Amino acid sequence: MLNVDPHPLLDALAFTSRWPAPLQELDAPAARAFLDLSAEAPLVAGDDVRLAVRELLRQGGFKPTGRSKPASEYLLKAVAEGWLSPSSGINPAVDVCNAVSLHSGLPISVVDAELAAGPWRLGLCPTGTCYAFNPSGQVLDLGGLLALHDAEGPCGSPVKDSQRTKTHGLTRETLTVIWGTQALPGRSEAALAWYLELLSELGVESSPWR
Repeated sequence: MLNVDPHPLLDALAFTSRWPAPLQELDAPAARAFLDLSAEAPLVAGDDVRLAVRELLRQGGFKPTGRSKPASEYLLKAVAEGWLSPSSGINPAVDVCNAVSLHSGLPISVVDAELAAGPWRLGLCPTGTCYAFNPSGQVLDLGGLLALHDAEGPCGSPVKDSQRTKTHGLTRETLTVIWGTQALPGRSEAALAWYLELLSELGVESSPWR
């Protein structure tokens, strides 16, 4: 069960997925093909989406700029500069996430559901909250930012997900959060529909949380 704190703009959708094998044994070339700005995707993001997402993240006092910009903006730069491409995937769970986030313009979190434990909650982080987001221990200041929380605290956000619950080669079960906004009616649902379609093609069993 996912509890969602009251928020004036948040239109998040979440679901769990059971992968047919450990991620290291799977591949997602069809999803990776969308790591190309010229790919014909079901969704196209423009400046209206970028601005709406930034406003969503500002609601709690967070400043979504610089190194703290939304993950969807980082993806746009990564693909434009060749850091990510159809030939340079990470793992199937992340590749599908990145494809949908890139073209929908919505930040998306995907975490290893077996490295975390409920209760699950979406809500703002108080001042002073932080977590490491990469193996080298770099820290993201989460004060005022929306985040996915488990029993130990925040583990995912629209900026960067926590290293503590990141997917890896042996991951079999994931939890995904699409960080949509009410300022973009229907966009979260459209992103979810495409996401589930891509996962279904990989034989992944997904269960949306309503």
